[in-house]
Amino acid sequence: MTADTAEATALIAEIEAQERRLTLTRFTNDDAWRLGVLLVDLARERDAAVVADIRRGGQQLFHYALPGTSPDNDAWLDRKCRVVDRYLESSYLVGTRFRAKGTTFEASSRLDPDRYAAHGGAFPLRVEGVGVIGTVAVSGLPQAEDHALVVEALTRFT
Repeated sequence: MTADTAEATALIAEIEAQERRLTLTRFTNDDAWRLGVLLVDLARERDAAVVADIRRGGQQLFHYALPGTSPDNDAWLDRKCRVVDRYLESSYLVGTRFRAKGTTFEASSRLDPDRYAAHGGAFPLRVEGVGVIGTVAVSGLPQAEDHALVVEALTRFT
């Protein structure tokens, strides 16, 4: 096992643990508002130019673009959320799994890279006894930082 493979394996285990730990007991429209505002507040504390987005069952419940973002960030959000919708796992986990196999999502997924992006920042909203019901996502930072911002917001929210 190479150092890169070992690092990817450890990262995969960490993200899988985050997804298990951040399972919710419920998720309402009011919860989407509270989580979204928390996410925006965390981004502001860091002076992070991100777009924050929360979706449930195909409906956008929260969307906010901080100064310094552009329509490109919205396009990235859509592409990352499609990965969560398809794989029912975080976009960062999906991309990391492909990299651990020595390839990339773009080269091996057989999905249109103009519609799907397995880059960090979109996380499944999973409810106990129900499964994945939506996504919470940010776009604007490097992928590991996008992912970490969402995980921190969900951790504080739960």
